Amino acid sequence: MDVKPGYKQTETGIIPEDWDAPFLGEIFTFKNGLNKAKKFFGYGTPIVNYMDIYGKRGLFAHDLQGRVSLSKQELKTFEVRRGDVFFTRTSETAEEVGITSVMLDVSEDTVFSGFVLRARPKDDSLDDQFKKYCFSTSVVRKQITSQSTETTRALTNGRYLSTVVIARPPKPEQEAIAEALSHADNLIESLKQLTAKKRHLKQGLMQELLTGKKRLPGFEVKPGYKQTEVGIIPEDWEVSRLGEVVSRFANGGTPSTKHEAYWRGNIPWITGADILNQRVAVIRRFITKDAVRNSSTNIISKGNLLLVSRTGVGKLAISPCDIAISQDFTGIYTKHERLSTEYLFRFLDLNQSILMNQNQGTSILGVTRETLSALTIFFPPTTSEQTAISIILSDMDAEIATLETKLAKFRQIKQGMMQELLTGRIRLI
Repeated sequence: MDVKPGYKQTETGIIPEDWDAPFLGEIFTFKNGLNKAKKFFGYGTPIVNYMDIYGKRGLFAHDLQGRVSLSKQELKTFEVRRGDVFFTRTSETAEEVGITSVMLDVSEDTVFSGFVLRARPKDDSLDDQFKKYCFSTSVVRKQITSQSTETTRALTNGRYLSTVVIARPPKPEQEAIAEALSHADNLIESLKQLTAKKRHLKQGLMQELLTGKKRLPGFEVKPGYKQTEVGIIPEDWEVSRLGEVVSRFANGGTPSTKHEAYWRGNIPWITGADILNQRVAVIRRFITKDAVRNSSTNIISKGNLLLVSRTGVGKLAISPCDIAISQDFTGIYTKHERLSTEYLFRFLDLNQSILMNQNQGTSILGVTRETLSALTIFFPPTTSEQTAISIILSDMDAEIATLETKLAKFRQIKQGMMQELLTGRIRLI
């Protein structure tokens, strides 16, 4: 690979000439964490645990919820100081090993657990804020994961981590890089909080609209309320068994996987795993008409309800197209003159616990058609009010989806920024 002027080839890749590429063992000393019997935990001294590190680039004293009872010698041996970097030592997969977080507080009388490795700086050559990011590049992560050992769990240690090479800019550039990435983190965090707020508002509005506590403009009748087996609802609302407002329940099934030709068609076929956030998130397999004819699957028409009634009970979606279903599902066709599919979707989404409490079976839990038919539901007296409620909630879903898309985009941009800034491809000084 050609190296352009002002850059040099190192073990960590091509970096600016005024950067260096030290081993972590030159910068840090590593130490394993504290192991004690279960009875010593839950009170005493703050402790940095695995989950404190996972998901937090920087740690503050108030982040630490764990407590452990220690001797004075243990407190001294496993002490935590500002600027210490903590690496996850072990996990289920190599990708979760060597995740880092830096202590940004003066945290007195604090220790770290045995699932964690402490990297104590030998000098001040790395800025504390820069430490939040410099171990996350693809080059550094590849070094860490490739050296981890795997038996029943993935594992790393201080000897392995000491041989990892990082790119180290001069201190002023470290500070500039950390500031830019912190701004990106702050933007992402504000979007996360806004998205969470919108979800919370939607949940509250669902609770009000789907119980009749709040009526939309044009439907503000004042009939009073009545007590039913499912709670207090407006007097003009209907109470019914699900089976009374459904025109058809449809089972699902899996075509034989021994007939490869069945799986070379153009009819979408889904399992419960394809439902995420109450929608069909992905369609991974397609089957033929012969597969439908020669199996117990059914094609559910676009716009009807898909209910996961076996593994994953409580998942729901409106069919986005004509779609074949596995045995995980029950397809539900409503009597539209009484109950709109969209309203039933919202009602069951709000009342997932009702479905989950109906689980039957041992090895595979599920909800039978008979149980579904007997479920008590309630709804506004007109489909126009049901539709108005559904539209309001769908609009909120669209707002949340827009925010989630923006959040995913900013995370991707930030990841690209990290790669460019932490390798010196883009210079801020």
